[in-house]
Amino acid sequence: MSQITHLLNWRYAAKKLQANNAVPDDKLEPILEAIRLSASSSGLQPYQVLVVTDPELKAQIRPVAWNQSQVTDCSHLLVFAAWDNYTAERINSMFDLVNEQRGFKNEGWEAYRQQLLNHYPQRPAEQNFEHAARQAYIGLGSALLAAAEQQVDATPMEGFEPEKVDAILGLAELGLKSVLLLPLGYREVEGDWLVNLKKVRRSKADFVIQR
Repeated sequence: MSQITHLLNWRYAAKKLQANNAVPDDKLEPILEAIRLSASSSGLQPYQVLVVTDPELKAQIRPVAWNQSQVTDCSHLLVFAAWDNYTAERINSMFDLVNEQRGFKNEGWEAYRQQLLNHYPQRPAEQNFEHAARQAYIGLGSALLAAAEQQVDATPMEGFEPEKVDAILGLAELGLKSVLLLPLGYREVEGDWLVNLKKVRRSKADFVIQR
């Protein structure tokens, strides 16, 4: 069994976390860095990650997240928040960053910039948000694997009211909209009905289609 397969078999969506066992910084940082380095369409990274540790904020979020205990018991609550729209300013900022970091301009890269500027900002904001939100899910995949590598439990959540979370965290002012929550912590074996159950996935023959 490969190391990656082992990690994916180890992880599960913990239903109960140890409320008083904090994830240390040296385990948190590799998870955040894995998200930052994730693939994204055109390299735009059209989302951000908020790290919520304030107990009062977590307590406000819990009632609008189906009262899931992991929200308040977790060490760090990661909130993936996507751009509410693609704008020329946002697109240009990322292309300019690439040019600055690489130290030169590439003709093909600049032509691609214009292609995006001529396409994305003209689309409806909701369509652009949905596209940005899908990029956040790529980051989620990296986070789950990185967390498993650090032996940190991570439970992805879509069960929450985004508009209310946005209001609690002031995301509208940042041009962001929440997409998913990811509590990080350590599994509490006592009281977690899922912890010892066999991981069940469809067989490879039923899952992978070859043509």
